[in-house]
Amino acid sequence: MTVAVVRFGGSNCDRDAVQALNHVGVDAELVWYREGLPADVSGIVVPGGFSYGDYLRAGAMAARDPIMDEVREAARDGVPVLGICNGAQIGCEASLTPGAFTTNRSARFQCEHVHLRVESTDTPFTAAFSEGDVIELPIAHGEGRFELPEGHLDELEEEDRVLFRYCDPDGRVTGESNPNGSKRNVAGIVGERRTTAVLMPHPERATLPDVGGTDGAAVLRGFAESA
Repeated sequence: MTVAVVRFGGSNCDRDAVQALNHVGVDAELVWYREGLPADVSGIVVPGGFSYGDYLRAGAMAARDPIMDEVREAARDGVPVLGICNGAQIGCEASLTPGAFTTNRSARFQCEHVHLRVESTDTPFTAAFSEGDVIELPIAHGEGRFELPEGHLDELEEEDRVLFRYCDPDGRVTGESNPNGSKRNVAGIVGERRTTAVLMPHPERATLPDVGGTDGAAVLRGFAESA
């Protein structure tokens, strides 16, 4: 099994992702974007960071790199793909999932722990949870506000494609628990293939109890098992 963690110029969570995957028992390797995906790739992570310095807008330039054509093709073939933070921005820009992530409501970079309510368990990424479970993961972004026209968001919800919503510790979805102004508190979604997901919070930063909790480990294990 080969899980490729795609590294662009400006990625800064790539090694974190590799180490977190190794910690949950997955062999993962860094793949420089110019080298393309390995022939035997069985899972793909597009990690966080600031690809291309977030010039133009976050994720827009990386999404148009040739390696993302390979990622889209792999996703169509059922290879699981997980985009985290900047990887989520890239994933939306590359049409792996609908919507866009744009400037936070605060217009500031935000780095903090947030609570998330599990909305759908019919995905590899959330299979270890029950619907309504509340988990805690860190965020670190300046452009994390999820936007999608209301009609399309209705369709997304009808198709059970919302993974997580920002909530309070008791699972209540409120304006106060929404750190960035995301529509309907959406923190992560899946594509038409439920093996493709993008999310703003960082599961790779929550796999060790001494450095941010362990709720992220279950997300990564589910991804790895589908790979």
